[in-house]
Amino acid sequence: MKNQKKNYLLKKIFKNYKSIKENKFNFPLLNNGYSKEDLIEGTKTIISGNLTMGKKTRIFEKYFAKKIGAKYALMVNSGSSANLLAFFCITNALKKNRVIKGSECIIPAVCWSTTLWPIIQSGLKPVFVDVDLNSFCIDYSKLVKKVTKKTKVIILVNVLGNSPEIKKIRNFANKRKIYLIEDNCESLGSKYGGKYLGTFGDFGTFSFYYSHQVTAGEGGMIVCKFKDDYDILKSLRAHGWDREIKKKKVRDFNFINEGFNLRPLEVSASIGMNQFKRLDKMMKIRSYNRKEIIRNLKKSKKWNNQFRFFNPSKNLNPSWFGLPFLINKKKKFDKEKYLKFLNNKNIETRPIISGNFTNQFAVKLHDIKFKKKELENAQIIEDYGFFIGLPTEKIEKNKIYKLVDHLLQIDNY
Repeated sequence: MKNQKKNYLLKKIFKNYKSIKENKFNFPLLNNGYSKEDLIEGTKTIISGNLTMGKKTRIFEKYFAKKIGAKYALMVNSGSSANLLAFFCITNALKKNRVIKGSECIIPAVCWSTTLWPIIQSGLKPVFVDVDLNSFCIDYSKLVKKVTKKTKVIILVNVLGNSPEIKKIRNFANKRKIYLIEDNCESLGSKYGGKYLGTFGDFGTFSFYYSHQVTAGEGGMIVCKFKDDYDILKSLRAHGWDREIKKKKVRDFNFINEGFNLRPLEVSASIGMNQFKRLDKMMKIRSYNRKEIIRNLKKSKKWNNQFRFFNPSKNLNPSWFGLPFLINKKKKFDKEKYLKFLNNKNIETRPIISGNFTNQFAVKLHDIKFKKKELENAQIIEDYGFFIGLPTEKIEKNKIYKLVDHLLQIDNY
């Protein structure tokens, strides 16, 4: 009887469900991010009354780990929280060979705020390194020059589905006993030499934010290789207690570690799991859309090499969720006006992550030493880069034609 009522309610809720289709031209970062099945799974979880982290979260964690070839996976409430846990694990008092506060951590200048802040919050010193203009990821040749005896951690940012020379970096880190963390929040599904990005590092972090490859509204995942790290991550995720670690309880609330409350919701796990099963299919459609947009741009009569597109790194099978552009402008132009024009035409744009993060005001609040002249490529990406979304449904030809026409109005700016 209970199930009959639940099924009746679900049918009633989704009886008139339709994909939202705009009559006017509209090109958002993500269109119709949730399928009918995603919403049904989420609604089932809400109706069940089991809203806090539980069985569905554990099922998703195991499925995720198995799919990408990770030993352990732990779901959290965001990709940012996953980064935070990685740094608080490697500096944790319970960890053998932990990183001592004051040690240095290499970080690409093109990064997100919560790639940087966990470094500082865990007591480490960030060392910014420039990126290359082919992948928009950290430049390996510049990275090795920045490593000192104080360097104990490298965090990579796999940008918009792409990858740096990750095998070289992994081998380099191994030889020097440097921890490697992959911020893979923008590259879920990408494979380098047949191996998933996010599994090369000692820790890999993932995001299920709205516009990413898989969206659960919010949510994230962290993967690791060793049981000791996994146990530390579990305690850090939930207040520092040992509830999920020890089978034999000393007492109900036994705190063995410092901690946070970074637990996900069951509804995020339900939607995320359902979407994750469709990741390969969505990757193919997005890749097709990317090729079609670029092909139509280049065959337009207005095409005059106005844009440079980054290509997948060698040996990489990429998972795109956005199409980045690097504007080929020799003379100064008004990027702000151009992007405002695109926005007025209902084309949603974003910077490449956040551009050169050293320009952000918040960086000035901390004693971080860097030389701007050593971050030239990061500045080029800030000044001339942006990206648009790639839908998970094939784009209609007329829509591509309109998009291309609007994008090529750049000559007017």
